[in-house]
Amino acid sequence: MDGHRVSLENTGSSNASLEERSAPHVQDECCFHRSNAGEAMARSESVDTLLASKDGLEAFRTFLKSEFSEENVEFWLACEDFKKTKSSTKIVSKAQKIYSDFIQADAPKEINIDFHTKNHISQNISEPTLSCFDDAQSLIYSLMAKDSFPRFLRSEVYKELVKKRQSANQKRWLPFL
Repeated sequence: MDGHRVSLENTGSSNASLEERSAPHVQDECCFHRSNAGEAMARSESVDTLLASKDGLEAFRTFLKSEFSEENVEFWLACEDFKKTKSSTKIVSKAQKIYSDFIQADAPKEINIDFHTKNHISQNISEPTLSCFDDAQSLIYSLMAKDSFPRFLRSEVYKELVKKRQSANQKRWLPFL
């Protein structure tokens, strides 16, 4: 995808930051700008890479906590875990936990989703399926990708992550360190 894929594992020795390589469009993007499909795909791959990386996820969570929106990534992770559930009794208990933690009115970590999505989940929570949170999870993922992720790329937390990766990569190639 024309050099926009992000790899937190391979920051290399290039002076270009992950931000510059992964999403050069993000810096000028305003909340009213509609990005094209290619930009959306690059951002999505970048967020996916970040969420799949232990260090990246930890840094993103730290950043979201500083913005008082860590419930978004916590909800997304809970849904990912939920979708792997095999036991029908665990499906019910995990669904209830996700619902009470993130969806119901005045939940301790209530996520910001539209009325229609929240209502649909509320009506079906008594007989949950592994896909019952998919719409809400997609909305939250989109919110993180379009809103939180671009700000994360400009944050000090992100800059520290890049330094850590670059340092680790340099040490890997210098066996005497």
